[in-house]
Amino acid sequence: MSSRTSNRIFDIVNITFVSLFVLFCLLPFVHMIAVSLSSNRAITSGEVTLLPVELNWGAYTQVFSDHSMLTSLGFTIMLTLATTLLCMLFTIAAAYPLTKGKLKGRKFFMYLIVITMFFSGGIIPEYLLIRDLHMLNSVWALILPGLVSPFNLIILITFFKNIPPSLEESAEIDGSSYLHTLMKIVLPLSLPVMATLALFYAVGRWNGFQDALMYITDPQIYPLQLKLFQMVQNNMVTELTQMEGANRTALTPEALKAATVVFATVPILCVYPWLQKYFVSGVMLGAVKG
Repeated sequence: MSSRTSNRIFDIVNITFVSLFVLFCLLPFVHMIAVSLSSNRAITSGEVTLLPVELNWGAYTQVFSDHSMLTSLGFTIMLTLATTLLCMLFTIAAAYPLTKGKLKGRKFFMYLIVITMFFSGGIIPEYLLIRDLHMLNSVWALILPGLVSPFNLIILITFFKNIPPSLEESAEIDGSSYLHTLMKIVLPLSLPVMATLALFYAVGRWNGFQDALMYITDPQIYPLQLKLFQMVQNNMVTELTQMEGANRTALTPEALKAATVVFATVPILCVYPWLQKYFVSGVMLGAVKG
């Protein structure tokens, strides 16, 4: 078998596998959208598959009319932005010094970071720590425990090490400080990995609900995913319909759940197009090669 034929077969198999994988990922979400836009009769009779049956916007009307859901959405957006900004700031501040051989105890710090990836104190000690720090029912309980991800930190350290040393050496000869070199040379060359890690932090915070489930009891600071989780697990449909002066149209729980899932998923999906260019761009385009 020739090399061209082998490559063609590999491409066909690869494209087929990736296409099937994409379909498996998309079909449940498409079905969820169809359920959220279908009538009660079509949902209860099991007629809905991938397309809405008897188009009905009632579920979205209920969701967008619920003041608590909109408040939770706004809070989650602000929480995600603040968490991503602080996480990136502290990850960069930890990663850059750990790439320098002059830093005493660098290997010891790296061992400590790696150990946390395999061992943790557990949920109960973590809860007791948050309680003793008086952070229960506080935004800081959702930010500080995951401020630096060891996995993301190691990725950033590895990336910084691959930047040609000649760039930093040239800046040092010109009298540049470490902070100035980091801001003017290292970070501009690190936009692809910075965008990737920021996306990891943002998606992790947006989808997170376990920490809020343990630390937050104040409905005013419920993240969106916690609100969705409670509705799905406890069938809290009445919470969506208890609106002052609202027309309580009878809707199936499945329609409300599907509409809420779509409502909670679409905002974070809108982030991807803004960061996509950094994933496909060259990491070191235009940089001086040492």
